Amino acid sequence: MSSNGYTHILVGVDFAPESEVVLERAVMMRDRFDARLSLVNVVDYVAPGTEYAGGAFVAEPILPDDGRLEKELLELAQKEIDVLGERLSVPAPDRIIESGPTARSIQHVARDIGADLVIVGVHERNWLGRLLGSTPQSLLKHEVCDVLAVRLDGEAEAD
Repeated sequence: MSSNGYTHILVGVDFAPESEVVLERAVMMRDRFDARLSLVNVVDYVAPGTEYAGGAFVAEPILPDDGRLEKELLELAQKEIDVLGERLSVPAPDRIIESGPTARSIQHVARDIGADLVIVGVHERNWLGRLLGSTPQSLLKHEVCDVLAVRLDGEAEAD
């Protein structure tokens, strides 16, 4: 971050209608700081039959998987991020599709592009999500850069 504010903002996008508030905040921050804005979507695909525990895949897929489904998911994500990028005036090189665990992928992209702020939505809708942790919590633990976690509408709970 420069003394004038943020210079390169990375926003995690999932294309869900309720995540529009995340995009609004990202555009507001981009405009406020005259910063570069990059979009990242992570396809967190796990092949059928593969178990995921403790941050690692622990079994070989039981069902044959020749990568077609993941390829289709990546192609669909690219189409959606291109539409979103056009709407938000984000140049094609700043529209990034990754595959893998969401938080880790966002961390790698943020580090690779030199982002000084990551903006993500909070999707903790149930006890399991809170128990396992969230993408914003994971991003904060690894201190790649500042993180703005935007609470999505309808998720506020009375404590």
